[in-house]
Amino acid sequence: MSAPIIDLQAWLQSPPGRYLLSWEREQVDLAVADIFGFHALQLGLPQLDALAANRMQHRWLATNNAVPEAQFVTDFAALPFSAHSLDLVVMPHSLELTDDPHTALREVERVLVPEGRVVICGLNPASLWAMRMRRARLLHRLGWRQSFLPPAHQLIGFWRLRDWLRLLGFEVEVARFGCYRPALQNEKWFDRLASMETMGSRWWPIFGAVYFLVAVKRVRGMTLHSPAWKASRPLVSAPVSVAGYARPVRSGDKF
Repeated sequence: MSAPIIDLQAWLQSPPGRYLLSWEREQVDLAVADIFGFHALQLGLPQLDALAANRMQHRWLATNNAVPEAQFVTDFAALPFSAHSLDLVVMPHSLELTDDPHTALREVERVLVPEGRVVICGLNPASLWAMRMRRARLLHRLGWRQSFLPPAHQLIGFWRLRDWLRLLGFEVEVARFGCYRPALQNEKWFDRLASMETMGSRWWPIFGAVYFLVAVKRVRGMTLHSPAWKASRPLVSAPVSVAGYARPVRSGDKF
């Protein structure tokens, strides 16, 4: 009989889970602290309070299953907000946990105001963590051992996600990778490898276990018009040359 798939809540209490949450919390807090507006939304992962450092008046947490922390439950691919109504959307691993990540991202574009921002955290498929996860999944199917990471519908690579965002009219403002230590379950050995964070960010930066990005919604072709009642600028007078005179025209000259 195969071992059960690891639970997300239990995994987040493990050394690599706490390590991941700590890194992401630091990145998100720095990013959202200076984003202003009126309405902000977090999609999924209530274990990470991604809007704690933000100062918007209205902040909500939405999940795709009922949890006590969430204000409402919704399908990430069909958000219950009107178009151009949110200033900030934070998606901590939301795209990995939805059946249709591209539609979910399109929904975020729909509900964001022009110049609104989306903050995304995702597991990097080009990392040691992802390689170990694929190996563990294969062994799990054969009934040999438990999965390494919590289940996800699919891991979306950073470059692929960046292309999706560009097609939807977003411009990536911030992008970074993190979590370079191997995801060891032994906390003692896990802590001993803390120096790999500095080494990884210097020598193999794009192979971090997780990526983080901030993108702004651009609306092309917008033109700002002056108010209709604004007075027009006076015409500037220009000197006039008079044919047949070799000298400048002076006051009192007769023609």
